[in-house]
Amino acid sequence: MEETPEKKIVQLGHGGGGIMQGELIRFITENIPIKQISNGIGVDAYDDGATIPLENYDSEIVVTADGHTVDPLIFPGGDLGKLSVCGTVNDIIMMGAKPLALTSIVLIEEGQTFEFVGKIMDSFNKTAGEAGIAILAGDTKVMPRGTLKEMVISTSGIGIKPKNLIIRDSNCQPGAKIILTGSIGDHGAALIARREGIDLQTELKSDVAMLLPLYNIIKDQEGILAMKDPTRGGLASALNEWAEKSNVSIWIKEEQIIIKKEVKAICDILGLDPLEIANEGKAIICVEAAFADHLLEKIQATPIGHDARIIAEVKEEKPGLVVMQTPLGGKRIVEKPMGELIPRIC
Repeated sequence: MEETPEKKIVQLGHGGGGIMQGELIRFITENIPIKQISNGIGVDAYDDGATIPLENYDSEIVVTADGHTVDPLIFPGGDLGKLSVCGTVNDIIMMGAKPLALTSIVLIEEGQTFEFVGKIMDSFNKTAGEAGIAILAGDTKVMPRGTLKEMVISTSGIGIKPKNLIIRDSNCQPGAKIILTGSIGDHGAALIARREGIDLQTELKSDVAMLLPLYNIIKDQEGILAMKDPTRGGLASALNEWAEKSNVSIWIKEEQIIIKKEVKAICDILGLDPLEIANEGKAIICVEAAFADHLLEKIQATPIGHDARIIAEVKEEKPGLVVMQTPLGGKRIVEKPMGELIPRIC
């Protein structure tokens, strides 16, 4: 007898950015009565955010929401506070918008010291302040001991963009090129190494960073079709979402993907695929071929993009597939992961 959705059990994989998470999100959102405002992007687009067109203006508001449950709260290269700001701001930027402000909900397990909570919130405030982003509202709750592991932060972000700048997951077009702004897997690998006590001699750090330098480029750049930060589910999940939503295929050149030796080592030890591991400071950009080389040069000139490369091409044939091309001429299908194998990664 087939199991109905209501009888299924929520598992950690349902929060991992892959096929299982898509199933859960659709279950949660399918009965929302109003899913968009005017002709804006709504929740049913399953994009990095939503838009609210402003009548009689050439601009529209962009909003996004995110929850952050990372463990450990302080990790190599960052902490829960920095991650919460960067993750939310990056989603706003990936919609082509200028980030303006945040709200926050902070859930704290009883027993935490003010000193420890202060470290996390100081990092949250500092990260937002350095980027010129306001924190306008929020809520704080304390949970009984044992019902929450230390702290969780949930954020909402707001930005603004021109109506005529159309950047969305379903907008990839045949012939376009895809730029990746740097190495993959750094964030997830750094966290799992710390969590499992894996000693690599050299300390791998999370790539958590704000993608604000990209906004300063894209706001004046022609030809950009889609942008995404490959967080949960990694590069494999992000590219598969584009291929599915845009009804195209994406052909990757394997030699153009940068994977640090430490990330490779951790993946080999734990049986993980670097393509499926979360990143928190990288972006993929789908851009019309005529503008790709110029855009790449501009990205490489930024502090967060010096290792950027053109990694793939969009094609019309075999829609819905992501294909990896090896240096020796072989091909393999890059499937969308079932779910992130590393829990509490972001």
